Amino acid sequence: MDQEPVLHTAYQLAQKQFELPELKEAFDEEKAIRLLTLAVRDLLDKDLEKLLNICYRIDLSEDTLKQILHQSEPDSVASDLAKALWERQKQKAEIWKKYS
Repeated sequence: MDQEPVLHTAYQLAQKQFELPELKEAFDEEKAIRLLTLAVRDLLDKDLEKLLNICYRIDLSEDTLKQILHQSEPDSVASDLAKALWERQKQKAEIWKKYS
């Protein structure tokens, strides 16, 4: 299965929630995760409630969220959470592609 459309859809979903910039150049999943990590870190520092609301809307499991917030090293919370959110967005994009 070609992952490119799924990855683009996942980024578009994250882009709406986190107000990420458009990727003008060739799509790079690592760059998408880096941008998402920066947005998550910013929300962790400035607006935790908004971040938690986004996690709820994205439908990140409560167990996953609790595990990351309580068991990750402080320096890696933002990147761990961004990766979990990215994986959830990819799951949703795959489901949409499968049933559309």
